[in-house]
Amino acid sequence: MKRLPEQYFMALLARVAAAAAAEGAEPLVDLGRGNPEVGPPPHVIDALQRGAARPDVHGYAPFAGLPALKEAIASRYRDVYDVELDPASEVAVVPGSKTALIEFALVAVERGETILLPDPGYADYPSAVALAGARRASFTDFESAQGAALYLNFPSNPTAACVPDGLFQEAVRWAEHTGALVLHDFAYGDLVFDGREPQSFLAVDGAREVGVELFSMSKSYGMAGWRLGFVLGNAEIVARVEELQDHVFAGIFRPVQEAGIAALTGPQDSVEGRRATYERRRDRAVAALEHVAAQSEGTFFVWFRLPDGLTAEQLLLEHRVAVAPGEGFGERGRGWARLSLAVTDDALDDGLQRLRTAFEKGSDRKA
Repeated sequence: MKRLPEQYFMALLARVAAAAAAEGAEPLVDLGRGNPEVGPPPHVIDALQRGAARPDVHGYAPFAGLPALKEAIASRYRDVYDVELDPASEVAVVPGSKTALIEFALVAVERGETILLPDPGYADYPSAVALAGARRASFTDFESAQGAALYLNFPSNPTAACVPDGLFQEAVRWAEHTGALVLHDFAYGDLVFDGREPQSFLAVDGAREVGVELFSMSKSYGMAGWRLGFVLGNAEIVARVEELQDHVFAGIFRPVQEAGIAALTGPQDSVEGRRATYERRRDRAVAALEHVAAQSEGTFFVWFRLPDGLTAEQLLLEHRVAVAPGEGFGERGRGWARLSLAVTDDALDDGLQRLRTAFEKGSDRKA
């Protein structure tokens, strides 16, 4: 437990809650959380309700997950990402992809080995390293990379960048040369902008020989609280994850899995609608942040540089708008912040206006 870092998101939530509760203060706009504001489509909820109403579903579900659910995600990978998967050996069902971040570290490296992480990168990756008793190192390029495993994440949380051309191929070659294993966190895979197509790591030649990809039902289908995801690809890692879960979990509630099947095999218009909504909001946010460096090629975030002399803490306390401080995602994130688009349009517009006001006041102070 002493190895674990401070849980960044819990600490952020606590600071925002304390600021929101300040007596007499103006109401706060929270653009710091990556929590989908719209749930799954009605047919998914209906599948859960119908399943939960049956008397035969309240015992333990199969520990390894429903075969039909594995077949459903394999079909989606074939149709959307042009990746063929064997549902029986190359798909593990997990209680949320965040859990799988930890599980991969536990089954992929020995205690004391090195896991390479992106910097900036998702704030819970270091927790996986700590729980595995591994060493953490930042990843910058493959020429200098030395480690037993590598975490990648595109589109990226927090930087909202899509994968650069050729990077997946380089990662495969590096892993083949070093014997390392690769995890690609594909949580935001369907949320890409400007005409881009989703790019799965597993579509690259040789990828499944060296690694796995995580798919989350949270972002594509608005099922964040349902805790359902997948580890896909390398059959040995998939088998290790399933064996680990045999020891620590007792399966996922069957109606949740049945709802997952409904989401994956039913109408997909909600996925595109969700993506288009975030792109529209991205356009508004980037336009509002025109005087600072800001980027968002995908996800439901905008990554932007804070003006000199202005901190995320000042934005929270003085301007009543919460964003996620960039240093919480790694040392190279210092001076940047992450803004969430997963809010209502009204909340986003209010928050953007407060950011503009804060930036203008900062410029006035400099002048």
